[in-house]
Amino acid sequence: MFCFPLPPDAELRLLQPEHAEELFALCDANRERLARFLPWIDLTGSPEDTRSFIGSALRQFAAGDGFHAGIWCEGRLAGCIGMHKIDWLNHCVSLGYWVADEFSGRGLVTRAAEAVTRHCFEQLHLHRIEIRCAVENHASRRVAERLGFEREGLLRGAQKVRERYLDLLIYAKVAQP
Repeated sequence: MFCFPLPPDAELRLLQPEHAEELFALCDANRERLARFLPWIDLTGSPEDTRSFIGSALRQFAAGDGFHAGIWCEGRLAGCIGMHKIDWLNHCVSLGYWVADEFSGRGLVTRAAEAVTRHCFEQLHLHRIEIRCAVENHASRRVAERLGFEREGLLRGAQKVRERYLDLLIYAKVAQP
């Protein structure tokens, strides 16, 4: 099984079907906070929905188009990080991540995003990595900025979350020659 350490107290593990119940419970417990910025949370109504997502993520991994991993801290699932489908023609990908409220402020997402970014450049030999986040999502913006992603632009009304449209900022990092 895929496992990547995030010292001193965490690790990334490829999501597996047996994680569906735990992942659903974590999503459900953080539903209202996540719903501010993440449209998929309203499509996650049962453990079966998370099982379906995990199945899709495993097919993506098997096809070589990226992965979705759980962020475990002190043996407990704390959140997730993943790649949207890799654009192999242009050697680029975008990242998505979230962490449960009780684990926020501990640097878990920053460490996870740094590890995945390194993996994308060093192992997958990608050229460009993007992070798109809502203008109001200050925590996600800080992750991108701490990791040296450059702010490139604004996509007005680019993401519908519940009944409102959010403006998204695009941050990117390009491989060094």
